[in-house]
Amino acid sequence: MTQLTIALTKGRLEKKTLSLFEQAGIDVSFMQDKQRKLIFTSPDQRFKFLLVKAADVTTYVRHGVADIGIVGKDVLMEHPFGYYEMLDLKIGVCKFSVASTKNYQPDDYKRKRIATKYPTVASEHFRKKGEDVEIIKIEGSVEIAPVLGLADAIVDIVETGTTLKENGLEIFEDICSVSARLIVNKAMLKRKRQAIFQLFDELETVIGGN
Repeated sequence: MTQLTIALTKGRLEKKTLSLFEQAGIDVSFMQDKQRKLIFTSPDQRFKFLLVKAADVTTYVRHGVADIGIVGKDVLMEHPFGYYEMLDLKIGVCKFSVASTKNYQPDDYKRKRIATKYPTVASEHFRKKGEDVEIIKIEGSVEIAPVLGLADAIVDIVETGTTLKENGLEIFEDICSVSARLIVNKAMLKRKRQAIFQLFDELETVIGGN
C-alpha cells in the first residue's frame, strides 16, 4: 500500500478535518489519544499525519516532507506557490475583513496604517482599490492595534466577530470568504497519483454535505 503523509493544521481545523475523514469512512481513531505527539501513523499504514502550525503546512508540502496538506485558504493566499490546490473541503469557513474602532473613516483621503498578520492579502486588497497604505505586520493579536493607535484599521480573519466586539471594533468591509483547502506536492501528485485520487474520491462523497 502507498502511504500518504498529510500535514494537518493543529487545533480547530484538525478536529474538523478528522471529523470529515470519519464521515468519509476513514478510521482516524488512532488520533484520539494524542498526548504531546505530533506524528501519527494509521494501523493499516495508509496514512501518516503530521500535526503542524498552519503557516508551516505549505512549507512541508513544498519540500516534499508531506504529500498532502490541509490548511486554510488564508494561509494559501499568503504563500501561493509551490503546490497544487486541489479541493475546497468546505470546513473552517470564515472571512477576511477590514475592521477598526467606530471612529474609523474608510473614505478619508489620508494614507492609512493597516495592521495585519496577512500583509500579502492586505496589500493586494488596498492595491486593487487604488489606495496606498502602510502595512504593519503583527504576529499576535491584531485587535488592539487600532485601539492603541498603532494602526488605523486591521485586516484579519473573522469567524464569529465576537473577538472584534469584545475589543471595541466593528467590521467596515468584507474582503473574501475563506475555507480549508487540500493541497498536494507537485511531484507526489504524479508519483502517488492513485492513492491521492482515491482519497479525493472518498472525501468528495461527504464534502457536498458540509
